[in-house]
Amino acid sequence: MSLKKLLEKVRVELKQKEEVKEEIQKSMRKATRLSKQAILYIHQAKLTEAKKLLKETARLFANLTKLSEKHPDLFYSGIVDAAFQEYAEAQVMLSLVEKEQFMSPELLGVPSIDYVLGLADVIGELRRRALDMLRKGNVRMAEKCLERMEQIYSELMAMDDAYMLVPGLRRKSDIARHVIEATRGDITIEARRNSLEHSIKKLEKMMKK
Repeated sequence: MSLKKLLEKVRVELKQKEEVKEEIQKSMRKATRLSKQAILYIHQAKLTEAKKLLKETARLFANLTKLSEKHPDLFYSGIVDAAFQEYAEAQVMLSLVEKEQFMSPELLGVPSIDYVLGLADVIGELRRRALDMLRKGNVRMAEKCLERMEQIYSELMAMDDAYMLVPGLRRKSDIARHVIEATRGDITIEARRNSLEHSIKKLEKMMKK
């Protein structure tokens, strides 16, 4: 085979790979968007809608596997990692809200590193849920969210080797620590306000007698 034909073959292969890459990027952007929307639905207590979006996201990941069969290196790219992390975050959050259970990376079909990073982001979503509960006057539920936040953080911190093996985990953990402290402060203030309000009402009833 002449050099010209060899290079033409290479050109065709590169073009095909670029087309696959573009399709994967488009698909993963959609997967990320759907997962973000699912998280929004979870906060709105629209769990059925969230499940539908996550089911569609899972189909995109299944298609990703097929697309990357000939070009496995495309599977390991930033946009794919980001999509997996967002998906893991949404699925774990849904499971905690609905069943108070954690989902494993194997069950989700998510790479371990992306699962861990997605799990770290769940702490921020739990803060959002805790604040929603406080606005509704449900301090107890807000406290349960805080307990979950602390559980996730402590378990991640216990993974000593993870900081070396999971890029970005240390930064996410530092952010999570501040988020937890802020949430604890918010809950403490609201709990004290509720206690004071209860004491005032109790005193008013005693005075009326």
